[in-house]
Amino acid sequence: MDKIRRMKRIFREDGKTLVVAMDHGTFNGASTGLENPGKTIEQIVAGGADAALVNFGVARRFAAELSGIGYIARLDLPPTYLGVGHDSRIAFDAEYALRMGADAVMINVGQGQGVEEPTYPHLSHAIQQCDEMGMPVCAEAVPGGFDSGKELKTLDHIARGARIACEIGCDFMKIGFAPGFERVVQETFVPLIVLGGAKTDDVREFFASIREAMDAGASGVAIGRNIWGAGNTVGMTRALAAIVHENAGAEEAYEILQSVK
Repeated sequence: MDKIRRMKRIFREDGKTLVVAMDHGTFNGASTGLENPGKTIEQIVAGGADAALVNFGVARRFAAELSGIGYIARLDLPPTYLGVGHDSRIAFDAEYALRMGADAVMINVGQGQGVEEPTYPHLSHAIQQCDEMGMPVCAEAVPGGFDSGKELKTLDHIARGARIACEIGCDFMKIGFAPGFERVVQETFVPLIVLGGAKTDDVREFFASIREAMDAGASGVAIGRNIWGAGNTVGMTRALAAIVHENAGAEEAYEILQSVK
């Protein structure tokens, strides 16, 4: 029952969600748009975000700003911008996330030598712990691990990695998009939220890619830099919420963005 209630803090009645990823600070410092996390959270709430992915330091300091939306806590830390490798390290446990008021926890996983050996056990241990306390677990499944190269992020690798994370037992998943994404949806059995990827300057093309992901069966999106790094956080959040929850097309979303100053 607790897990169902917490999932409903993240996913609306339509089964969809718009998650804003704000966890970049542990590997890149204060990214442009995240200098003041409290202000950014207020803006995404005003734009209609359903949940935010934040690190524990942000969750502690800006608990009041976060109180109106779902809160996903990251349990691991990636290599920093000066670090080496693609595997994340577990730094917190689910019990701490529960005490901090999280509605779900997230862990990076990925297939590939040197990556799957630590990350899949991280996921399985978290699932065992979280099942006991009614806490949903989101696997961020990336072929090759955190920040791996584009050559590894093929449809086949994405689909296989997604199924592996399902088999281990995650409750939902943050995952990359590739043409033919319908296969990933068909071969998995948990909600899939598509990650936003690198910052883009072509907003119409970006909106079209999100529309394509939703049409292919995604249950939502988890977007960071293309929201708070776009210079119009409220407008981007509102436009993406329209795509996710109101079936808006790319051009309609662009018009919504232009209407918010």
